[in-house]
Amino acid sequence: MKLKEFQDILKKRKIDFALFFNLNPIEADHNLFYFSGYSGIGVLVIGQKKAFLLVPKMEYEKARKSRIRKVYALDKKKLFDSVLEKIKKNKIKRKKIGIDKSVVTLTEYSAFKKSFKKCKIANVSRICYELRETKTKEEIRIIKKACQITDKILTKCFKNFRRFKYETDVVVFLEQETRRSGCSFSFPPIVASGVSSSQPHYEPKPVRLKKGFCVIDFGIRYNGYCSDMTRTIYLGKPSRKEKEFYYLLLNVQTATIKKIEEERKTSKVVQFVKNNLGRYDKNFIHGLGHGIGVELHELPNLKETDKSRLKENNIFTIEPGIYFPGKFGIRIEDDVLLGKNVEVLTKVTKDLLVVN
Repeated sequence: MKLKEFQDILKKRKIDFALFFNLNPIEADHNLFYFSGYSGIGVLVIGQKKAFLLVPKMEYEKARKSRIRKVYALDKKKLFDSVLEKIKKNKIKRKKIGIDKSVVTLTEYSAFKKSFKKCKIANVSRICYELRETKTKEEIRIIKKACQITDKILTKCFKNFRRFKYETDVVVFLEQETRRSGCSFSFPPIVASGVSSSQPHYEPKPVRLKKGFCVIDFGIRYNGYCSDMTRTIYLGKPSRKEKEFYYLLLNVQTATIKKIEEERKTSKVVQFVKNNLGRYDKNFIHGLGHGIGVELHELPNLKETDKSRLKENNIFTIEPGIYFPGKFGIRIEDDVLLGKNVEVLTKVTKDLLVVN
């Protein structure tokens, strides 16, 4: 995505080429995937006019199906020596090289510098984050599909909830349905029941589901793109006060989504949430939301201290929560597309589901 736009930025900033590489067989480099559509081991070189992939022989066939037309198979030379050889072959200058310093390890950087000794280095991390912030039509289509699959799986989970005895039973069900859909988790799901629901990043355990609120935070990765949705249900019979807390938060969440149609400054959107939570604003202990894309957390950041503005074709979460330590927590999260209007992409009902 946006390869040409990135090349234009390189030219403007007098960066001869940018280098993205992935040596991890389990997790792809996000920028390498974003620009090429290739998720395996290898190196992506993007020059001001040319781009090519350099991959192991066993990945060559897979890489040929990417958006990058020129693909080379790695020989037995050291990785960055092979890269240097192909850069010379393609007549690409190498005075100033862009790398993503946010992901490069010290070991990788040391090996890189041995091959590119006299080159100046530019950090292109921020450039990539900002380029990925607004989504293309194709990205919007993919993320919408990811949200549809997420809706389907979580709806099925709720219909079967009485079958589950342990928090990990819920996780196993979500994983099975995710794999059946040809997807993977975008993050380890959260299933936090009873008093554990007061911990926003609780890790599910093989313990019995407890009575009270149960926060389920779940997302998938479809074609390289993430979804992220949270619903809070109730196990047992909620009291009148518990229902009031739930619908206070739900009303704030839905009002915030509407507010975005007229207010684009992120800090003011967050302040709107705090004002509407009233005396419980101190129980809202995390950011309001974050962008989603090839990474689970991208720009924009919806935080009170953030001075940015929401932009057309941003896709982000709106996830207010209130937490009472040692008692309970409630969080409601949707994925939202900001186009000419605001479109909620996650459709699972937000009415309080009570499981007796």
